[in-house]
Amino acid sequence: MKKYDLEAIDVHAHYGQYLVKDSIQKKILSASLSGVCKRAKASGTSLTIVSPLSAFFPEPGNPIAANTKAIGEIRNRREFLLWIVVNPLAPETFEQAETFIQNDFVAGIKIHPLIHNWPIKQFGTRIFEFATKYKLVIQSHSGQKNCMPEDFVDFANEFPEVKIIISHLGCSDSTSLTLQIKAIMKSKNNNLYTDTSSFRSIFPGLIEMAVKEIGAERILYGTDSPLYFAPCQRARIDHAEISQQDKDLILRKNAINLFGDKIVKRLIKKDICW
Repeated sequence: MKKYDLEAIDVHAHYGQYLVKDSIQKKILSASLSGVCKRAKASGTSLTIVSPLSAFFPEPGNPIAANTKAIGEIRNRREFLLWIVVNPLAPETFEQAETFIQNDFVAGIKIHPLIHNWPIKQFGTRIFEFATKYKLVIQSHSGQKNCMPEDFVDFANEFPEVKIIISHLGCSDSTSLTLQIKAIMKSKNNNLYTDTSSFRSIFPGLIEMAVKEIGAERILYGTDSPLYFAPCQRARIDHAEISQQDKDLILRKNAINLFGDKIVKRLIKKDICW
C-alpha cells in the first residue's frame, strides 16, 4: 500500500446503506464505517467527517433516526467526526442538533436542500441564524435544484461569522463547471468554501482553475466516499498541477483552520482508524 507523506482530512463522506431502487448501485455504493475507514487508510486519510446515508435515502430519508444512530456509532470512533443533518421542514432536527452540537465529535451541521426538497433562498435565514447562534460550520450540497451556489452568497455576506462549505466543486445540472468558483468569488467575508467531492473535480484543469481563481485556502478535500472511490479522489489532488503548499492546504491545513480543536483533539489520539 502506498505510503503518504501527508495524511489528509476528508471533510465530505458518508456511511451506511445507499438505499436506492437500483440493486447494483445499492450494493456497490454502500459501506459501513469500517468500510469507509478502510478506503480512508488506502488514501492516506487520518480523519473523515461523515453524515449517515439514511438521513437522505431512501428519499427523503429520516434525519432524526439517522442522527440518533450515528451519534452512538461515531462518539467513540476517533477516526471520524460527524455532521448532524438538519432539515428546516422538520424543526425537531434543530432541537436534536442543539442537544449534541457542542460535543467534540460533532463537526457542524449538514443540509441537503435537493433531497429534502426545500429552497435555500426561502430557508437560508433560519439555517444561518442557527449556525450563528452556535458558531457552527455548515456543509451543503450545491449545484442543483434548491441549492445553486449563487443562492448562498447573500447569506454568507449577511452572516460573516458563519463558515459554509458549498460542496461538490464542478457540480451542476448544466454543463457549467464553475458555479461554486463564481459564488466564492462574489463572497465578501472569506467564509464561503467548496470541496472536491464531485466526480467533475477529476476533470483535467478544474482543480487548477479553482486554485487560480479563488485560492487554495477556499478549497477542502472531500471524497463523497463511499459513493466515489476515495483513493481516486486523493490521487487527483496529489497529481494536480499546483504547488505542494496548495496541496497541503486542500488536503489538511484548511480543515484544521476551519474546525480547530475539534479536529486537533481527534488527531492527537493514537488509536485513529488503523
